[in-house]
Amino acid sequence: MSKPGETKPQTDSSTEPQQPEQHTRRSFWLAMLPVILFAALALVFLKGLSDGDTSRKLPSVLIGKPAPQFDLGPVEGLVINGKPVPGFKVADLQKGKLSIVNFWASWCVPCRQEHPQLIELGKMPGFQLIGVNYKNKPEEAARFLRQLGSPFVAIGSDVSGRVGIEWGVVGLPETYIVDGKGIIRYKFIGPISSKAMRDDVLPKIREIAAGQGS
Repeated sequence: MSKPGETKPQTDSSTEPQQPEQHTRRSFWLAMLPVILFAALALVFLKGLSDGDTSRKLPSVLIGKPAPQFDLGPVEGLVINGKPVPGFKVADLQKGKLSIVNFWASWCVPCRQEHPQLIELGKMPGFQLIGVNYKNKPEEAARFLRQLGSPFVAIGSDVSGRVGIEWGVVGLPETYIVDGKGIIRYKFIGPISSKAMRDDVLPKIREIAAGQGS
């Protein structure tokens, strides 16, 4: 009990411990950190897709070397405009004509994104556009092309993925430019966007075609 005349000390509420509240805030931000990091990475990835910069012009040990030996049969049951689409073999790349070889599959989401660019490529003169259907069920591949259209003059069925391994495929889609002698001259990894088509693929096609006198 206070004596007469004594003043009871005042408690400064601002100096009272705030540990529970601080702990709650810290726990909240720690819990949100993975979500924030994931969102940031997703934005970077999406920007890359829109800019066409997910194409990785990575070096390949096959650049400047003959295309690996292979003989791929057609995608079973694939008929376009009333005609079966043929398969192809390495000899088809050695007939003096520039070839664009695209590895794709119906289950590959980026393949669907780049397909409009392939349709445009298929309309251009001066080279042949060839597809390799990679580790894909024939009926699913046929359905994909019936829905979106086929830009390819030939499509080889690589169900086992063996040919893809020999070409050094690391992820779909991948596109190769092969000169008229069957030599691999360029490798493009990732979906071909309109920007990548304009800035990378078409200039390379023109450069390689000029080099072989086409």
